[in-house]
Amino acid sequence: MALTVKKKIWLGTLFLFFLLLITGGAGIFFMARLKGESQNVLKANYESLSYCHTMQQQLDTIEANYTRSNNFENALVKQEANITEQGENKATSELRTDFNKLKGGDTSKQTIKSVERELQIILSLNMQAIQRKSKAADKTAKDALTIIAAISGVIFLIAFTFIINFPSVISGPVNRLTEAIKEIANKNYSFRVHMNNKDEFGTLANSFNEMAERLEYFEHSNLNKLMFEKSRAEAVINSLKDASIGIDKNDIVLFANQQALQLLNLKGEQIIGKPVSELKGKNDLFKFLVEADNNGTPFKIVVDNQENYFTKEVIEVSEDDAKNKVIVLKNITSFKELDVAKTNFIATISHELKTPLASSDFSLKLLEDERTGTLTNEQKELVSNLKQDNLRMLKILSELLNMSQVEAGRIQLNITEVNPQTIVLNAIKAVETNAREKRISIKNFFEDALPNIHADEDKTIWVLNNFLVNAIKYSHEESTVEVHVYKKENNIIFTVKDYGKGIAEEYQPKIFDRYFKVPGSNEKGTGLGLAISKEFIEAQNGKIWVTSKPGEGSEFSFFLPVV
Repeated sequence: MALTVKKKIWLGTLFLFFLLLITGGAGIFFMARLKGESQNVLKANYESLSYCHTMQQQLDTIEANYTRSNNFENALVKQEANITEQGENKATSELRTDFNKLKGGDTSKQTIKSVERELQIILSLNMQAIQRKSKAADKTAKDALTIIAAISGVIFLIAFTFIINFPSVISGPVNRLTEAIKEIANKNYSFRVHMNNKDEFGTLANSFNEMAERLEYFEHSNLNKLMFEKSRAEAVINSLKDASIGIDKNDIVLFANQQALQLLNLKGEQIIGKPVSELKGKNDLFKFLVEADNNGTPFKIVVDNQENYFTKEVIEVSEDDAKNKVIVLKNITSFKELDVAKTNFIATISHELKTPLASSDFSLKLLEDERTGTLTNEQKELVSNLKQDNLRMLKILSELLNMSQVEAGRIQLNITEVNPQTIVLNAIKAVETNAREKRISIKNFFEDALPNIHADEDKTIWVLNNFLVNAIKYSHEESTVEVHVYKKENNIIFTVKDYGKGIAEEYQPKIFDRYFKVPGSNEKGTGLGLAISKEFIEAQNGKIWVTSKPGEGSEFSFFLPVV
């Protein structure tokens, strides 16, 4: 019957326990034997010596007065009950006879010498017995030491051999199975484990061989198909016009097409199959693509000494609970060039149109002057309409010029220390006429002892003026517009609050986008004012936002850092 691993361990432990019992049993046996012999000497011989010494001490007393012999009598009785050696019984009997003579009144020297002689015989017999038994005990101890040493030596050799060989019963199969698992991990599916064990390891080896056989079959049966699919996938990836990099759930690069390799200035073997952490330390562009959270934001890459613009898109591909991802770089250089051309065109046209419009505005003012002639009421109305259209055109052109500066990245700031109250008062002064026409009152609320801010005064007044114009435009007649200015942490917050119809929640995230207008609004405008305001504030290290509830009004706010 085959022994299981559990039984082998159990029997090995039992074997070591059995060896321990043999060693301990031998030691206990000889210790008990020595103890018994020692007690025998103490009881049999040392007591007899003690009795004889007592009788010798009493002998002088008996010689003087034989009637005082009770102690002698008691010791003799005890000696008669403790006869253990050969010849001791005869000597004790003669001692009793001589002692009886003494008690009977025979106190002659011959009788006393006879008693002394018998006591010496008993003493001599017990002393010889003690010497003999002591030698026997020494021999027993030496024999015990020899036997225990021999048993211990044999047991040590057996136990040492067992300790050296027994772990291999467990570690040997485990090492072989570990080696086999490593071979399978390296895709060596032809590797087999050969064990003749009939225990759990043998069963495990058989199961492992069956698994390896199935993997080998699967590998050969699907290898051609997998290679074909791999080649087709690589062809599809390389045919993509956009640079693409695939990264699996373990942050290993799966693929990179030719366009991506060209941008990274790497070869396929230098990136495919490599961990992301390793590549980030070697290639700055790869590190930027992996770490930067700039989806949809254009960025520039210099390729062959030419500036190219790209946008990044990260596509996540779910696989079970993990997510793989594909980084796609879209080349928008042509669109960027068109955008720059558009910006330059708008800037040029806006600048060129401002001159004739300014000239026509001056001409209209001359027409209104009575020194050039008197106009009829109809003519005055026409001139007034022309002035309004002219002002509207100038405002549109001004916004287009500002927007072209923003898009071209040429915002020029004149940062100085500015008093927040000065900004608010100047902005309110510029819109007083508009507010008066709709009978709207503007109230300002300043926190006490406001510190100065770092800002471009003109552009900040322009932003606040834009907020006020919009608030007046979308407020009901005879309503109120409030301006609040207060300090929070290291910033000064400006808020313009109106009580108009408000902005629906779904439109609020887009309110600062270029050319965006809230659907359903009948007010005219370019949709650039709030977009330009956002760029002006952010260029000054500030932030702009809006909060609104339909039917309750809106609050447009921004903050700028204090000095």
